[in-house]
Amino acid sequence: MSESKAFISGCKGLTITPDEKAFFADERPWGFILFGRNIGEASQIADLTASLRDSIGNPDAPVLIDQEGGRVQRIRPPLVQQYPNGAAIGEIYRRDREQGLRAAWLMSRLHAFDLMRLGITIDCLPVLDVPIEGSSEVIGNRAYGYDPHAVAEIGAAAAAGLKAGGMLPVMKHMPGHGRAFVDSHHKLPVVDVPFEELAKSDFLPFVAMKDELMGMSAHIVFTAIDPHNPATTSAKVVRDVIRGHIGFDGLLMSDDVSMNALAGNIEERARGIIAAGLDLVLHCHGIMDEMDQVARVVPVIAGDRLRRVQAVEAGFARPDASDETALRDEFNGMLTIA
Repeated sequence: MSESKAFISGCKGLTITPDEKAFFADERPWGFILFGRNIGEASQIADLTASLRDSIGNPDAPVLIDQEGGRVQRIRPPLVQQYPNGAAIGEIYRRDREQGLRAAWLMSRLHAFDLMRLGITIDCLPVLDVPIEGSSEVIGNRAYGYDPHAVAEIGAAAAAGLKAGGMLPVMKHMPGHGRAFVDSHHKLPVVDVPFEELAKSDFLPFVAMKDELMGMSAHIVFTAIDPHNPATTSAKVVRDVIRGHIGFDGLLMSDDVSMNALAGNIEERARGIIAAGLDLVLHCHGIMDEMDQVARVVPVIAGDRLRRVQAVEAGFARPDASDETALRDEFNGMLTIA
């Protein structure tokens, strides 16, 4: 099997096209990501994940999705139930800490039941961002709350639920997206706060979960660390904060390279991501010209990047023997409590 390149790719529709199949075979992305445009019925999703893996000759290639609950839930009813957002889990936690942690674990364990049967193996969860009053709704009620210690605890429970179900989590958005006052899909957020304040709040949940295997970067400028570059393309943020202060030595992937917080064309953005020391470039939209630009500039996975990839690939465990019906009844019972 050929060596993989340091990117994760989307595809355009419900099935892969001949052009996409040829591109994947030639360029060998490490993994794939699904979005709402890729979601039809259960058998179609399972066929799509199988064909993506087949295109690169790797039956174990990771397939990722953003399945948080609330407004960021790519697979929706009637295929799976509508899950609550992070803020709702945080509210249960504020009423009863143990119940909140159980709810976070249960929701992730149910995500794993839903996703594993479709061939999806990595969920981009938990959201460890700590918003502040007045910040952009791009995070908003996706967050578990405003207390970084609570966010860390709930996030750890959510990650544990995925792992119990045989999946892996991705912490996002490192080193923290909560203070953004604009949506990084459209504009570049700039956070002008001293390092000491960031360390007590924004960075804290990531420090608590630094031993997880995967993380996703934030397209945000932290002027106290690097006034010129967002975290995703900042070697200083990656070295001094994510790898240094936080102590994360796992596989670090970018948020979507297509987001307009990043400057330059797609090729320039991808170069910047790799130069900053991230392990993988994430390209989501399935636009072939952009996929070509990413594939042209990302390296074959080797060195520390390969070590981290291999740790992820070895990190998948057999699902536990949980009773899905019993867990679903327990979780849904929590949601009916006022």
